[in-house]
Amino acid sequence: MTMSVRSDIESRAACGVLTIDLGALVANYQLLCRQTAPAKAAAVVKADAYGLGVAHVAPALYEAGCRDFFVAHFIEAIRLKPYLPSDARILVLNGLMPGSEGDCADLGVVPVLNSLEQVANWSATARARNATLPAALQADTGMSRLGLEPRELDTLLAEPDRLAGIDLDIIMSHLACGDEPAHAANARQLARMGAVRSRFPDARLSFANSAGIFLGEDYRGELARPGIALYGGAPLGEGQNPMRPVVRLEVGVVQTRTVPAGAEIGYGASFVASSEMRLATIAAGYADGLPRHLSNTGAAYYGDVRLPIVGRVSMDSIILDVTSLQPGALKLGDMVELIGPHQTLETIAADAGTISYEILTSLGRRYERRYLSPAAR
Repeated sequence: MTMSVRSDIESRAACGVLTIDLGALVANYQLLCRQTAPAKAAAVVKADAYGLGVAHVAPALYEAGCRDFFVAHFIEAIRLKPYLPSDARILVLNGLMPGSEGDCADLGVVPVLNSLEQVANWSATARARNATLPAALQADTGMSRLGLEPRELDTLLAEPDRLAGIDLDIIMSHLACGDEPAHAANARQLARMGAVRSRFPDARLSFANSAGIFLGEDYRGELARPGIALYGGAPLGEGQNPMRPVVRLEVGVVQTRTVPAGAEIGYGASFVASSEMRLATIAAGYADGLPRHLSNTGAAYYGDVRLPIVGRVSMDSIILDVTSLQPGALKLGDMVELIGPHQTLETIAADAGTISYEILTSLGRRYERRYLSPAAR
């Protein structure tokens, strides 16, 4: 079953089609659950489920058995809450900005505490309500981004009253180099995480991200937190991707033309035709999540034929070299593939000099979004 989130008129007017296979998403979650067992697998659905639409993604994962959902900001938790039943738990990775603690407690959302100040604010909220409030605690084991430093952990343990009113269910950290299995930082962080965990023996450990799940049992703890792997991205930077592709992107042709040798193509005349060329302009650009760094580097596909991008990527359009196709093979309204069977997320990201995360989370709202339901598989 295919579900569209736009009216018929909007679908006809869209610049392209972004197909999101919820069946593949669920299959990826199930694979990750098998990989982590007997530990549980949560789902990271921050940034609107990596740009794919949390209103569709989160319910599909819930139906597949997921009960723990991580977002980055409290505003995302507020927006996610209506799409999940009451037994689902939402955790906020960045913790809370001052003043939002009461709202968080009212909604039953669980903050990740990353500093002594956040600990103090959450404890004060609990004590003011004469209640016990759940929380996760993050330790910085070597990424220098979020979490308590060793000296702050020492302070917290030396002064247990700081945790008054807090039910510390999870102790966690985040791998900086998990997608590089041989990187020495992984073992260093694992050792530091082990030392931290020993100081909070009653808390569950959440350490493995998508990549960490594949580093071995020692990294998994009791609750893994996969993100990119759910959405079809390769969890490791090497080897075959075990995940099913979740997205396909096709963009429409708005014009074709033949240009002579010497024709200057695109902004800045960054490409000059060395001989007569046939060109097709497609209806998406960097405003639609196709980075400008694809200029003169990336490609689209029509069938099995690679169509190089020539000239600079514009805000709303991209020019393709279609000389390798038969004349007239492409016409107004035909679709070319940007992400799909011929070009993975990792391929287009590499051509753009970025990572699959950035491509996914940047895909714009001008595409028609078609959701394939899990029942369709």
